[in-house]
Amino acid sequence: MPSQGRRGSALVATAVALVCLSLVLNFEVAQARIYTVGGAKGWTFGVHKWPGRKQIFRAGDILVFNYAAKQHNVVVVNKAGYRSCNAPANAKGYWTGNDHVKLVKGRNFFICSFPGHCKAGMRIVVTAK
Repeated sequence: MPSQGRRGSALVATAVALVCLSLVLNFEVAQARIYTVGGAKGWTFGVHKWPGRKQIFRAGDILVFNYAAKQHNVVVVNKAGYRSCNAPANAKGYWTGNDHVKLVKGRNFFICSFPGHCKAGMRIVVTAK
């Protein structure tokens, strides 16, 4: 009988550990915030001034890019791609007009790769802590 008590205790401890892990993971997801890039205007020309310097972003936050599909896109680029307005061949692109992108820790660079759009201000850099 003593072995059943130890086995039962181990099962209870495992169950408690799984519940705690689940709570931690859910808490982390619940802390993510969702931001619409460009506010009511959306992802459009001149959005490079959004959101200003006061906004604090965190890794895991979601940026929503709203725009007219087939007229714009969103491409994740590096610093060089942001500065030059050129997306590398392997860059991740979004085309739906309602794109949700999770921020990673550090600087996140986005451009519209349609000709002339990036240079007209369709680009942002967001720093996530």
